[in-house]
Amino acid sequence: MTTRIDTRFAELQKQGRAAFVTFVMAGDPDLKTSLEIIKALPAAGADVIEIGMPFTDPMADGPAIQAAGLRALKAGTTLKKTLALVATFRNDDNTTPIVLMGYYNPIYIYGVDRFLVDAKAAGVDGLIIVDLPPEEDTELCLPAMKAGLNFIRLATPTTDDKRLPAVLANTSGFVYYVSITGITGSGSADAAAVGAAVARIKRHTDLPVCVGFGIRTPEAARAIAGQANGAVVGSALIDALQKSLDADNRATAGTVAAVADLVASLAAGIRGAKQAAE
Repeated sequence: MTTRIDTRFAELQKQGRAAFVTFVMAGDPDLKTSLEIIKALPAAGADVIEIGMPFTDPMADGPAIQAAGLRALKAGTTLKKTLALVATFRNDDNTTPIVLMGYYNPIYIYGVDRFLVDAKAAGVDGLIIVDLPPEEDTELCLPAMKAGLNFIRLATPTTDDKRLPAVLANTSGFVYYVSITGITGSGSADAAAVGAAVARIKRHTDLPVCVGFGIRTPEAARAIAGQANGAVVGSALIDALQKSLDADNRATAGTVAAVADLVASLAAGIRGAKQAAE
């Protein structure tokens, strides 16, 4: 079964350019503004949208994304409302791939079977669940694949050639390569090291490899896009959003534009990588 993610990467391969994958937190700073931001992303240049599922204990996330999750929870965001957000987005956009990213606990509490039915109905295309290793594939990965959702796995600088086949075994859609060891928003990605890592992963899989963590500027996005099938940006977008909020962490008239404008400049950088490679 072909998903929107498969279709999008096939289109981009024909165009000869890397994907721009954006990450935002569902319900940050509130559900209404969050929907407006997500709706603005494709026009600004996002090829794939990752939406964070807010969780109280996000162990892999740095301060920016942790704060975004807490703002979203404070605004009343739940997993059910996150799925409703995707469903509303789908009313106007049936082509942009949507990936939900987060932790297993909220899905487990929601109920795996119910979650997969509701996620598919809402228009979700893939899942990135950072705390479910391959050894736990029967929990969610295999049921998700059966339901027609891509299950996207993370590979890191410490994932060696012995471990990589297990990580890739049931991965679909794309592989998410974490370019730095540590939490989100810390450090910056090194294009040369990323190039070597992507080449190593590609020896084990035909899937597109997208690189995230540590990409904050159009120049960095362009450098990474020249080495991989996609560049993922999250913390930088969350920072731009946070800076646009008022003293009470509420959205202002400039909040949506703050995120969309940064996405547009990063997208220009990524599209510039195509020209650099030609």
